[in-house]
Amino acid sequence: MTGEPYSRVRLEAEGRDTEQALHELAPFYDGSGWEAARTDGDYSYRYAAIGDTSMTLRTSRIQGRLQGVVQPGRDYVVQWILAGSAVVDKGRDNVPLEVGQPMLFPAHRPFLFDFRDYDQKIMHLERGQVDRIAGERNAIAPGSVRFDHLEQPSDASVQLWHDTVTLVSRTLARGEVSPLLWSELTRMTAVAFLEMYSPRSDELPAALLHPRQARLRAAVEHIHERAHLPVTVTELAQIAELGVRALQEAFQRELGMPPLAYLRQVRLDRVRQELAQADPSRISVAEVAGRWGFAHLGRFAAAYFRRFGEYPKETLHG
Repeated sequence: MTGEPYSRVRLEAEGRDTEQALHELAPFYDGSGWEAARTDGDYSYRYAAIGDTSMTLRTSRIQGRLQGVVQPGRDYVVQWILAGSAVVDKGRDNVPLEVGQPMLFPAHRPFLFDFRDYDQKIMHLERGQVDRIAGERNAIAPGSVRFDHLEQPSDASVQLWHDTVTLVSRTLARGEVSPLLWSELTRMTAVAFLEMYSPRSDELPAALLHPRQARLRAAVEHIHERAHLPVTVTELAQIAELGVRALQEAFQRELGMPPLAYLRQVRLDRVRQELAQADPSRISVAEVAGRWGFAHLGRFAAAYFRRFGEYPKETLHG
């Protein structure tokens, strides 16, 4: 980190037009199928954010209704409402929000939200830094860290979270922040996040635990972290600081399969996790498979059966 002030991010959007609200707000969350509508009075919205790429504190206020789908992004997002009503993961877990109670957005899959006449606080924390701190505290490989958005934080951890966010907000309000201070605030906020939400880990192959496998492990961790996004062998080779051929040989030697076959295996595991938790009356195998990049349902079902000994429909209805 240099002696220059941190690279500040500042976002502002406000207005009274529903179409303009959709145009301005949906891109902040790679949104799809967003809808805005009046409730009792005239529609109005204001959205603001300040921070940097590692952490941003945001506010969102809307007189009216806003709903739509949020896609997984590069951040963990914790939000809490100060007023109004809201449901997160509508049609699946259907989590109603309580005033002042933090709630973690589902981090590894899309979800539907429905907010009305609300005043909302939002904290974005870059995934990589949270995963690294989780790894330091819990001996978890960064690329394998996962969180349960349904976990209920303790009262003490919620109070620590609000105290930490207040400190960040007051520090930002005073003006320019030095890189060192901002780094400390970011770490404090990530630690407060981890006090609320316990990190869980995807099991990494035992062969990767030896120090000599550090480069291969970096590529595997990248697969676990980015399985919901397009991943190429060239990209993995760059992460591992290996040539493409050397990477392929390392995967075959240590894991018994090429890199993209391992990626498909991780995606199959994620599909199984979703299907096991899904409501079969509201979601289909095709929807979940499509989200994880499986376009041909016949080949997908066959691969699923080979890995788990049952067909995806059995998992969904089990």
